Amino acid sequence: MSLVSVQNLHKSYPTAGGGKLTVLGGVDLEIEQGEILAIVGESGTGKSTLLHLIGALDRPDQGKVLFEGREVFGRSDADLAKFRNDSIGFVFQFHHLLPEFTAAENVAMPALIGRTPMSQALKRAGELLALMGLADRAQHVPSELSGGEQQRVAVARALMNSPKMVLADEPTGNLDAKTSARLHEELANLSREMGQTFVIVTHNPDLASRADRVLALEGGVLVPHRLAT
Repeated sequence: MSLVSVQNLHKSYPTAGGGKLTVLGGVDLEIEQGEILAIVGESGTGKSTLLHLIGALDRPDQGKVLFEGREVFGRSDADLAKFRNDSIGFVFQFHHLLPEFTAAENVAMPALIGRTPMSQALKRAGELLALMGLADRAQHVPSELSGGEQQRVAVARALMNSPKMVLADEPTGNLDAKTSARLHEELANLSREMGQTFVIVTHNPDLASRADRVLALEGGVLVPHRLAT
C-alpha cells in the first residue's frame, strides 16, 4: 500500500469576473514510503496548491487524499490538526521561524504543540540541529543565523515529530547556489539514512535531479517528466 494515494483531485478558485480558475483538474498520484518525489512545472500551474491539499492545509473541491489508507478529509477539524502536526512536516521557501525564539526552541515547537515536555522536546531539537550541522547554533535566534542556516533549522523543525512525510515548497528558492547545493545534499542524505519521504515542489533542476521520481504539473494533471541533461 502506498503511503499516500491522491485520487481525482480537483481545485478551483473564483475569479474577479465571477468565473472560476481551475488549477487542478483530476490529479492522481501515489507516493511511496521513503521516496523523494519532485514536482516541477511553470509558475501558477498549481504546484503549491497540490502540496497544500496533500498536507491538509486546504480542502479539495472534489477527490480524495488517502494517508496510509485512511481518508484525510474524513477527519474532524481537531483530528486534522493533530494529523498535520504529527504526520506531516512542512518546509516553505521562507523559513517562517519565530524571531524571538532560539533555533532549538523553533525546532522544538511542533513537539511543544503536541504537549511533549519541554526538556524532552529540546533534547530532540538539539539532536536534529546536530544532524543538520548546526549544533553550535542551537542557542542563536534567527537574526543571528545566515539564510542557509535558517532554512536548515526549518528542515530540522519539519522533522521534529518524526513525520511520515515532509512537504517542501521551493525549499531552496531563496538561497544562493552554494547554499542550495548543500541543502540538496542534506535532503538526499535524510532520505537515504532515515527513510524519510519527501515531496518537493521546485524549479531547481539540481534538486529535482536528486529525486527518485520527477513529475510535472501541466494542464491541471501530473505527467512524467524527464530532466534535460
